[in-house]
Amino acid sequence: MDRLYLILFKIFRFTVLNTPKPILFSILNFLAKTIYLFDISHRKIAKINLDFAFNDELSNEEKEKIVKKCYKNLIYNLADFAKNQGISKEDLRKKLEFKNEDILKDAIKNREKIILITAHYGNWELIPLAIGAFFAPMSVVGRALESKSIDKIVKKNREQFNIKLLDKKGAAKGMINALKNGRIVGLLVDQNTRTKEGILIDFFGKKARHTPSASLLARRFNAKIIPVFITTNDYEKYTITFYEPIICQKSQNSDEDIKNCTQAQADITEKVIRKKPDEWFWFHKRWKNQYEYIYSGIVK
Repeated sequence: MDRLYLILFKIFRFTVLNTPKPILFSILNFLAKTIYLFDISHRKIAKINLDFAFNDELSNEEKEKIVKKCYKNLIYNLADFAKNQGISKEDLRKKLEFKNEDILKDAIKNREKIILITAHYGNWELIPLAIGAFFAPMSVVGRALESKSIDKIVKKNREQFNIKLLDKKGAAKGMINALKNGRIVGLLVDQNTRTKEGILIDFFGKKARHTPSASLLARRFNAKIIPVFITTNDYEKYTITFYEPIICQKSQNSDEDIKNCTQAQADITEKVIRKKPDEWFWFHKRWKNQYEYIYSGIVK
């Protein structure tokens, strides 16, 4: 199976790199529609999440459009990932636009310890490449893939431009060392966690488990948490926006400090998603820890 995944990826990458743009876009759109039709379980999860998050704020037609767009995002993100293997800084810069980058530049100039947080939103794989290539060395927490061949490809792609990939298992030590050595730490903070690994926050008006990793590090090392998100309108030009830093307070109540800091991260994530919900990864069971019943009946 591992060899099959590798062959399929090589075929896909060859197609992406050697097909004229109009034809390629037609192929990618066809793939997105086909997967949407056959991937019933994830399609249901996405619709359940949208119903749970938005209730009647969005119509069923609007929610269905968002679900379809999610599949399109994934296929186009994969195509861009294939293009980015061995990409030069010049070619990478051509596809990027930065907003509020002075927030990050000032923190770097002042030699502050920096934690960047983002979500599985837009073409999130581009963010570390952009930071490493144009701002400062970065250490990013990620999970190894089951396919060793594909994991090797992903790791090589993610570690371009002085980026270091930290395995999610036992990542704490790596993040601490990164901050001590002046590297930026990057975290995805939008997924459900186990009860022992997360704290309860409000997300779209519902209780959810959220990783406190960024908050714990920020409080301990006086690090500045800077939210950053990426979006696109055409899958060719991407806008990376930096948001106002989140400062973790140091009062006598450490639990309250961590909770407030973590809630602030959830709030900015929700704000970004609400602005353009069709770019978030709605396929994940985000509220499973507290509301497992809403996903009942879904066959994997």
